[in-house]
Amino acid sequence: MFPYIPTTEQEKSEMLKKINAENISELFKDIPKDLIIEKYNLEESKSELEIQDILKKISAKNKSVNDYICFLGSGAYDHYIPSVCGHVASKSEFYTAYTPYQPEISQGTLQAIFEYQSMLCALTEMDVSNISMYDVSTAMAEACSMAVDATKRNKIIISASVNPQSRNVVKTYGHFKNFEIVEIEENDGISDIEKIKSELDSSVAAVVIQTPNFFGIIEDLSGLEKVIHDNKSLLILSVDPISLGILKTPKEWGADIVVGDCQCFGNKLNFGGPHLGFLNTTKKLVRKMPGRVVGETKDVDGKTGYCLTLQTREQHIRREKATSNICSDQTLMAINSAVYLSTLGKQGIKEVAVQIYSKANYALKKLSESGKYKPLFNQPVFKEFALISDFSPEFISNKLFENGIFGAYDISKEYPKYKNAVQFAVTEKRTKSEIDYLSEILEVIS
Repeated sequence: MFPYIPTTEQEKSEMLKKINAENISELFKDIPKDLIIEKYNLEESKSELEIQDILKKISAKNKSVNDYICFLGSGAYDHYIPSVCGHVASKSEFYTAYTPYQPEISQGTLQAIFEYQSMLCALTEMDVSNISMYDVSTAMAEACSMAVDATKRNKIIISASVNPQSRNVVKTYGHFKNFEIVEIEENDGISDIEKIKSELDSSVAAVVIQTPNFFGIIEDLSGLEKVIHDNKSLLILSVDPISLGILKTPKEWGADIVVGDCQCFGNKLNFGGPHLGFLNTTKKLVRKMPGRVVGETKDVDGKTGYCLTLQTREQHIRREKATSNICSDQTLMAINSAVYLSTLGKQGIKEVAVQIYSKANYALKKLSESGKYKPLFNQPVFKEFALISDFSPEFISNKLFENGIFGAYDISKEYPKYKNAVQFAVTEKRTKSEIDYLSEILEVIS
């Protein structure tokens, strides 16, 4: 029946006899007959060359950032990736490795993770960083769960200026882990600090803020940290790690837990994933954090060695003591990020951040100077900004696509009150000529 299964007819008969079945079809008798396909209507077999040609034609229907200019963002960004990232991460010892359970044969992988975690700590100025968050959304949800566990409280306050995808994942966690989510409506694109303060009480475990937020706005959190900590609650910050090259660090804002996504550090868009979430925190909370932490030590001969210092997931310890059940390992993406960060260095990260800030603000000014497209908010931005016009986002997006541009994310999908509002993202890859071209096309279609 299936010639690719290497089982002889005699072996099949012996197995069927052993389970008292007359034939293989009897094994599927509980499945309704109308759901069973007796025969697939497939084309005649083809050669490898013919298959390659067919797949190439199908693939050519997709348009990627290699074909079009990308001004889309809202969580996934078209950043420059140095070629060395792929060369190092594609080494077989990294590319095929999984969880480094045995340190004696995993020193290279462990050291790479240690370097990655160390650089994330330096960037955020937090005490410790972990490995194995899927993306920023799961990292944020794990941070909320961690705060609930650490404070023994069950309420999370989250600003509506936080990425909607992250908020949805937090709500899902909250539903099944029985902690309450209080969402505070944003005001002019930023967190409503006064409303957040008014919601603080003895049941609040943490307050979650994103900066730069979903709209690309740099939030001012002055005065919020003291009020939160006076309430014995925790401050969870979601950040764009590249922005930390020029903006205040989470430690300077007084954050207790920091989350973000390292897709921007050497990881491709790949039609949506995989991403790499990080979670950084203080020494005080280290034993409440999920995932794994790699530590540096000395062996009996005094040589430097690396091992998994903290392993708080259910595969490693008794299930009731586990802080998380996130299991899939994101080490390959972390190695990409480590190579990216070590290649650019401190000055390089700062230069990328400066370029992004400058280009995004140039684009905002250029696109709104005619008055046909107006800034949705009057706030400082980094990387992303929102515009409003008399045209529907779908119309603008389709017209841009016809002219070789990805752009115009429809904000009303997540924020219905902002009708005809579109969002653009500008990374360091975008040139002045590309931004000017975007402006020209927008003027033509208006």
